[in-house]
Amino acid sequence: MKAGFGVVLAVFTLVIGAVAILPFRVNPTAREIRTELMAELQPVTLSNCTLQRMGSANDGGYLMCANLLDAVRSAYSYGIGPSDDWGCEISQTYGVPVHQYDCFSPPNDACASGLSTFHDECIGPRRETIDGKPFDTLVRQIARNGDSGKRLVVKIDIEGAEVDSLMSASGRQFDQMDQLAMEIHGTDARFLRLVRRLKRHFYLVHVHFNNQSCGVRYRPLPAWAYQVLFVNKRIGILDPSGRRPVLPHPQDAPDFAVGHDCQVAPE
Repeated sequence: MKAGFGVVLAVFTLVIGAVAILPFRVNPTAREIRTELMAELQPVTLSNCTLQRMGSANDGGYLMCANLLDAVRSAYSYGIGPSDDWGCEISQTYGVPVHQYDCFSPPNDACASGLSTFHDECIGPRRETIDGKPFDTLVRQIARNGDSGKRLVVKIDIEGAEVDSLMSASGRQFDQMDQLAMEIHGTDARFLRLVRRLKRHFYLVHVHFNNQSCGVRYRPLPAWAYQVLFVNKRIGILDPSGRRPVLPHPQDAPDFAVGHDCQVAPE
């Protein structure tokens, strides 16, 4: 009995000693999360993508794979105020309706193409009303417009609400999107998870940092807000050479036209 107890005690002592010398697992720091996010925000080159700027010359303009939009049947533009140059150009160029969503700032004018429909509603993770403002999910909004199953192009600029809105969407909704252009507004772990989830369905093809959010406190990122272009993996073809795109792209432009740009993080 005593011998058995001695064996148990010896094993217990060994286990405690092993645990004691293992490094403690700590939560990653904000800097470590930004470093991981920077690694995820490295775009790839598609051999079948011709990038073209669409929308405004500065804030509100996005680079899109223009030659990969012919098959879309409807466009969705989230975050308008006060104009939707991107949605109107997509609608006019490809002859598709654009559904504009913003419960805070409606567009000043309808698109000249006559194919725009404004919805006084915001996108969110669930159907609800907050401070008198209506919110609903991506899947419900698409269904209400009769676009379930159709190939879509989507633009989102909703000041940080993109995280909950897209994390609540299903892979089926992502599979409908040929391209997703978006401004992401943050650098914490939630945004890292969002980028990683989207990259399961899409290729990250372009990144442009918003010069209205530059700051050394966000290193190694040069800014806390950045525009991204995601292209669905079912239509994008990776360049077999593996070459990386040169940034900034010649068609990039500062969001704030007269402000200092910050596309490269200083070290």
